[in-house]
Amino acid sequence: EQCHYLGHRDALKPALSVAENLSFWADFLGGERFDAAESLATVGLDHAAHLPAAFLSAGQRRRLSLARLLTVRRPVWLLDEPTTALDVAGQDMFGGLMREHLTRGGMIIAATHGPLGVESRELRIGGVA
Repeated sequence: EQCHYLGHRDALKPALSVAENLSFWADFLGGERFDAAESLATVGLDHAAHLPAAFLSAGQRRRLSLARLLTVRRPVWLLDEPTTALDVAGQDMFGGLMREHLTRGGMIIAATHGPLGVESRELRIGGVA
């Protein structure tokens, strides 16, 4: 109830629409829900709410996964390669979402190969076989 996990796979049901996928995750996660339509608009997918997730590009699937972070509020975001498949505009959008989350007192723990565009502390783990 305190943490969102977003893995490198998008965890979407291809036969469900964009809106249905988001609704599924909101029901599954429980807690205080926010407007799914607003979440989709924030990540730039409001125009695709009716489309099956199977029709989305890799970047659009990642945006839909990121919308889960907005639909049910959790203070800790645990993210594995959150910007995978995002274009520059998508990365900028996600940077804004992260800054807003941090401003509200949230925490983000992310595994990534590159900078995320927010002020951070970095832990480098090297020499692991």
